[in-house]
Amino acid sequence: MVCSSQPQQTQVPCFFIFGDSLVDNGNNNRILTLARSNYRPYGIDFPEGATGRFTNGRTYVDALAQLLGFPNYIPPYARVVGPSILRGANYASGAAGILDETGNNLGGHASMNQQVAYFGETVGQMRRYFRGDTNALNSYLSKCIVYSGMGSNDYLNNYFMPTFYTTSSDYTAKAFAARLLQDYTRQLSVIVSGVGPIGCIPYQLARFTGNNTTRCNEKINEAISLFNSGLRKLVDQFNGGQLPGSKFVFVDSYKSSTDLYMNPTAYGFEEIDKGCCGVGKNNGQITCLPLQQPCENRQKYLFWDAFHPTEVANIFLAREVHNCHENCKDSIQVCKQSKEACKVASTASNNTLPCNSVSSNSLSMDSRDRIHSSSPYHSGIALYSSLTSPQQADHNHYRLYYESA
Repeated sequence: MVCSSQPQQTQVPCFFIFGDSLVDNGNNNRILTLARSNYRPYGIDFPEGATGRFTNGRTYVDALAQLLGFPNYIPPYARVVGPSILRGANYASGAAGILDETGNNLGGHASMNQQVAYFGETVGQMRRYFRGDTNALNSYLSKCIVYSGMGSNDYLNNYFMPTFYTTSSDYTAKAFAARLLQDYTRQLSVIVSGVGPIGCIPYQLARFTGNNTTRCNEKINEAISLFNSGLRKLVDQFNGGQLPGSKFVFVDSYKSSTDLYMNPTAYGFEEIDKGCCGVGKNNGQITCLPLQQPCENRQKYLFWDAFHPTEVANIFLAREVHNCHENCKDSIQVCKQSKEACKVASTASNNTLPCNSVSSNSLSMDSRDRIHSSSPYHSGIALYSSLTSPQQADHNHYRLYYESA
């Protein structure tokens, strides 16, 4: 028996997504860039095949949309048309970063600033459906959720790529984190982001010789920790009155993603150091090649390719964040995500949650259990927020931030 993955109605009216390849669902398909995934084996477990998602099936935000009760996946901004914009849009773009120049080594992409500009255009389009009634539009947007997953590429495709960028010689790791946070401060009226432990992804493991204490590249993780620490302090400042009327909850999903890596058997994973497909050591030197045959048992792999999680990992992380949001949304605190809902999944057959494990919001691991995409066509940080105008958000609302997985 597979429990329903869809609540009877959506918990929020709309969902807006900002980010990089962890959550891109097709915006890069028509851009001249190496950061594209609209070819097999990407999408091998997704009903519509290779849509531009950088994983084998659902992305993190696809799973989160299901948990929120949306009947369709949120479409990429490049393809959203008509009144469907009222349900939200996905602006994420592979290779994108906080800094505009990040990812230029791979070709075109929509940076964070560009994605925010696209959101401004979206609000303008939505205003037509409210016949110019700004108060009604603001009320509607105040109930929406915004997700942002940005920052990983500022390290992977900028700071730790000295052959293409000078930032590592221009800035110490601490100074670079400060620069990123400074740029974010200008954008925080809309969204904020953090970075996950990318020193442990196959791409880094293929280039790093581990030691007796760790398999990961801790130099990179330590640099990222400086950024995340600064982000936590920034959120504390907001809660301290810098943005009057706002409530912030910082969800530490950095620890959750580390838990998946450090305790894989508790989640049913058998392979955590290499991608399900790819080329070279750890399948981490080159991402999946067109028509390459991936691993057969993808539910046993934490990583799909050199950079991105598998669908199963995305589902685990999305469900934890959703449960955390449900449990502490009225508190201003660091939300320690419960692992129990995910750990119980490993005891169920085929990694499908038992019907009583996550109440009515359980999300199946079964590839047959899907909502439908409205488009023909992957560290994530989430912000549950109301958004009101192209330039800024109304500050009298609730927000949830969490570090990237």
